[in-house]
Amino acid sequence: MNYQRIVCSLSLILMIIGLSMFFPFLWSIYYGEIEAYAFLLCSGLVFLISLLGYKTTKLEGPFLNKEVFCIVTLAWLLASFFGSLPYLIAGTFTSPADAFFETMSGFTTTGASVLSDVEVLPKGILFWRSLTHWLGGMGIIVLFVALLSSLGTGGVQMFQAESPGGSIIKKLKPRISESAKILWVTYVILTIVETILLCLFGMPFFDALCHSFGSVATGGFSTKNASIGYYHSAAIEWVIIIFMFLSGANFALYYQGVRERSLRPWRRNSEFKLYAFFVVLAAVLLTYNLYPGGSTALGETIRQAVFQVVSIITTTGYASVNFDQWPFFAKTILLTLMFIGGCAGSTGGAIKVGRILVLLKQTIFELQRHLHPRAVFTLKVDERVLEQEKVMSILQFFYIYITLTIAGVIFMSFQGLDFVSAFTAIATTLGNVGPGLNKVGPALNFGFVSAAGKYCLSFFMLLGRLELYTVLVLFLPSFWRKG
Repeated sequence: MNYQRIVCSLSLILMIIGLSMFFPFLWSIYYGEIEAYAFLLCSGLVFLISLLGYKTTKLEGPFLNKEVFCIVTLAWLLASFFGSLPYLIAGTFTSPADAFFETMSGFTTTGASVLSDVEVLPKGILFWRSLTHWLGGMGIIVLFVALLSSLGTGGVQMFQAESPGGSIIKKLKPRISESAKILWVTYVILTIVETILLCLFGMPFFDALCHSFGSVATGGFSTKNASIGYYHSAAIEWVIIIFMFLSGANFALYYQGVRERSLRPWRRNSEFKLYAFFVVLAAVLLTYNLYPGGSTALGETIRQAVFQVVSIITTTGYASVNFDQWPFFAKTILLTLMFIGGCAGSTGGAIKVGRILVLLKQTIFELQRHLHPRAVFTLKVDERVLEQEKVMSILQFFYIYITLTIAGVIFMSFQGLDFVSAFTAIATTLGNVGPGLNKVGPALNFGFVSAAGKYCLSFFMLLGRLELYTVLVLFLPSFWRKG
C-alpha cells in the first residue's frame, strides 16, 4: 500500500471536518456562548493537522482496493475522533467514550444519544450534533469526491465503498465527481425546502435547520428532549414525514425525474414501489392496532402511526410519541422495520429494501426450482438480469448482518442489559436507527451503558453505515500482506 496516498487523502477529508467546525462557532458567537472558543480551537487544530499531512505527502497514481478501504474506514474513525473534541473541550462530556459515541452516532446518522437533557446544551453544541448528521448523511467521502475531481477510478472506488448501493453511479454522469455533485445539490435543495416549510409552520429557524439536517440525513438528533413531539403540531409532523420518506428513497431517482420531467422513474422502480408498500402496510397495521379502545382521534392515530413507521423504516429515529408504551404488536412491527431500512442510494441504513426485494425474488425462485427442477429461471430487477454472483453477495450480506446481530446481543447481554434492550440496542445501532426499546427506548438514552458497551455500539454504527464489508475486510490477515 502507498501510505502517502492514504495520509494525503485522509488529510484532505479532515480539512472538511475542520472547516465544518467553523459553522457551530458562528452560532455560538451569535448567541454569545463561551463555548465558541472550543469550536475555534478545534477547527484550527484539525485544519492545521490536516494541512501538515497534506503538505508532507502526495496524491499520485491509481488507488489500490486496499488503500480505498483503509481511507474510507479511517476517515470515518478520524472524523468521529476529532469531531468529539468540541464536546470534551466545551465540557459537554467528561468521558471520551460518551463523546466518541455521540459523534459516531451523529456522523453515521444513527441518532442514538447518551444525553438525558439536550435542551440545556449551548446552541453551538446542538448545531454541531445536527451538522454531523448532515455531513454523514450523504457521506463525507461523497463530498470529498465531489470537491476533488482528479481522483479518477479511485473516486469511483471510494464512492462505492461508502455509498449504500453503488448502482446509482451508472445512472447519473460519466464522471464520478459530477455524480457526487448532483447528489449533494439534491441533498442541499431538500434541506433548504424543508427548512423553509418548517419555519412557515411555526418552528424557529434554528430548530428548523437542525431538524431538516436530521430528517434529510435520516439522522434523528433533535434540539428538544421530547423530539418532534415537543411542538404538538400536525403540520410540522407531516412536513417531517414527507421529507423523511423522500430521503429514504434512492437519490438518483430525483435526478432522473428532473431530467425526464416525469414521475416515471419512481413508478417503474421496483425497489421504490416495495418501499412505499412497506410504509403503507405497516402504517395500516399500526393504526388498526392502536385505534380500537384508544383515547386519541382516528386522524391523530393515523398521523402517529405514519410518523413512527416512516421514521423507523428510513432509520431516522425521530419520535412524536413514546412508542415504547405501545402494544407489543405495534413494537414488533417497528422492530421489523429497523431491519428493513430505506432504499439503496438513500441516506437510510439497515439491510435496505433493494436487498429485501432480491431476497424475496430469490426465495420464490428456489420454491419454483423445487417444483420444476429442470426449468431455467432468470432473476430480473426492473428488466435487468441480476447476475448470480450479485445474488450470492446479497445472501452473504444478510448472513453476516444476522451473525453480527447475534454476536452483538451476546456481548451487550454480558454488559448487563436485558434481552430486549440488548437486542434493540444492536438492531438500532447496526441499522443506524437511533432509539430502541426498554432501557434504550425513545424516552431514555444510552448513558447508562458501560464504556466498553458504548465503544462496541459505536463500532456497530460504523459497520452499519459502511455496510459491513468496507470495515470487516480490514480484519483479514491477508489484507495487510504485501502484494
